[in-house]
Amino acid sequence: MNEAQITEKVVALITPYVKNPEALKTISKDTSILADLGVNSARLVDIVLAFEDEFDIEVSDDAADSIATIGDAVNLIGKLVS
Repeated sequence: MNEAQITEKVVALITPYVKNPEALKTISKDTSILADLGVNSARLVDIVLAFEDEFDIEVSDDAADSIATIGDAVNLIGKLVS
């Protein structure tokens, strides 16, 4: 699975939790999941669980804590699925 495919799935999994849909129009690797997209920290846990299910991976607590941007999520998932 390449980076573009991972990014597409990450955005699709995050979209239901986004409180600022306008930010989805200009999403990039640097987009902050919490600040830019308006996802609250409790929902970030749900998103990480969705990543685990979708990509058949296990994300450690420390790794989950390191996810702040779309790029962070894509890079972490890329490492875990390869």
